[in-house]
Amino acid sequence: MPAFRYSHRVTYSDCTLGNHIYHSRYLDLLEAARGEFFRETGKTFLAWQQDGFIFPVIECRLRYRRPARYDDLLSIEVWPSLLKGVRISFDYRILNQASQLILEGETAHVCTGLDDKLKRLPSKLHELFEATLVSRRDNS
Repeated sequence: MPAFRYSHRVTYSDCTLGNHIYHSRYLDLLEAARGEFFRETGKTFLAWQQDGFIFPVIECRLRYRRPARYDDLLSIEVWPSLLKGVRISFDYRILNQASQLILEGETAHVCTGLDDKLKRLPSKLHELFEATLVSRRDNS
């Protein structure tokens, strides 16, 4: 199954004086794409939170391949790469309008309650994402 795609037009406020996206802004883009991916599967982050589940980031890795610049139209691809116990991970690719690779990334999360105590991933979430689970091995 193909990765979920989210589009973002690079704004002036995303950029440095050197006219490329400031490095930490990419985390905001990944968060937005992941949130829309959840929404697309039928349940938003807020709905999961209201059911007592949150998914804090415990690790992230970004590999910058080329700069994105003001007014570029980016396609952010996201897919779950791990569902296990209390852990869920996502892989990402960002491409520009010329299909050039801008960034590859990964975020690792744990499932907790609002009290920060670890919880097993809800079976409903597992069912929702299992159909879209794509490993990095399958994607290369």
